[in-house]
Amino acid sequence: MAVSGYLRRLFVRWLRGIAHYFLRKPAFPPAAPDIRAVAKPLGLGHTAPRIMEKKALITGITGQDGSYLAELLLAKGYEVHGFIRRASTFNTGRLDSIYDDPHSGRGRLFLHYADLADASALARLIGKIQPAEVYNLAAQSHVRVSFDSPEYTTDIVATGTVRLLEAIRESGIKPRFYQASSSEMFGKVLEVPQKETTPFYPRSPYGCAKVYSFWITVNYRESYGLFACNGILFNHESPRRGETFVTRKITRAVAHIKAGLQDKLYLGNLDAQRDWGYAKEYVEAMWLMLQQEEPDDYVVATGETHSVREFLEVAFGHVGLDWRQYVEIDPRYFRPAEVDQLIGDSTKARQKLGWQPKTTFVELTKLMVDADIELLRRHRQGEIRVTG
Repeated sequence: MAVSGYLRRLFVRWLRGIAHYFLRKPAFPPAAPDIRAVAKPLGLGHTAPRIMEKKALITGITGQDGSYLAELLLAKGYEVHGFIRRASTFNTGRLDSIYDDPHSGRGRLFLHYADLADASALARLIGKIQPAEVYNLAAQSHVRVSFDSPEYTTDIVATGTVRLLEAIRESGIKPRFYQASSSEMFGKVLEVPQKETTPFYPRSPYGCAKVYSFWITVNYRESYGLFACNGILFNHESPRRGETFVTRKITRAVAHIKAGLQDKLYLGNLDAQRDWGYAKEYVEAMWLMLQQEEPDDYVVATGETHSVREFLEVAFGHVGLDWRQYVEIDPRYFRPAEVDQLIGDSTKARQKLGWQPKTTFVELTKLMVDADIELLRRHRQGEIRVTG
């Protein structure tokens, strides 16, 4: 009888333990804390050994957003890994300020050759790196070019996303996943302003591919329990913007025209209206999404819209020039299907993430003009080499 009573009490304790485990277990693993907050100080500013560092993986790390995000994550104590494509020329200029020679032993930024078109490389590197967070920023992101290369755009933007998600799923680890979605998904807008519940109506191969990426991310979240978020970022610019994008094309031309090195600037639709913000601020919203208790989708925008014509007025006016004397229209730069107006409602991101834009449209435009003037000055003095 004594033995029977003992076994009964043991069984009851076991049942209570199982119930406690399942009731307390969260739906998703908690976000790993900032290394600086948990590492024990070792004196003279040192922190605990690298084994405590949180790893992040960024596709598209050499781009505008990828380079700003890498800087942010390094500042927060992460070990950062990035995928780059093989090229015969250096394509990592945006990372120069944060990249250390791997032979130095000091670096926390590691670059790996990989491509979203190569599923085997994605699977191998995901398994090797075992990141806690994955940010998918890689894309053929030029909307006008997507009309000329629709198949390539779809393969990288749409199919590339599912290749990456499959590599993560099959790896057996469950990192938190960020998918770079785009305001171009709204296209022929059905609601003003656009928010998370606004229906999509894409007007380009790029926009269509991004819609697929958005929904496949949602599908993997709901089907496999992946902590996956879509960031629907409206246009975001900076001095690191590619020179073929309209904002950077304008500010670069302003610098060259002011210096007497260029006579004309050829553009397409000047009446297109966009919600423009500062890319350096937008990457913080990406990180914040992956620090929440539950995954969700967020619009990131300023809530203001301005035309290309307004951008010209501010950019040329900043250096005392009248844009009408230098700008000419070239029909080749018009899209087959135009997106007339985009303006985002980021109320959800402001309330749930605590994120909000800080740099105004005018400040951003002037900041970009000043950066291109300085870049040109350094080039002419032989400090740097500028291509293009």
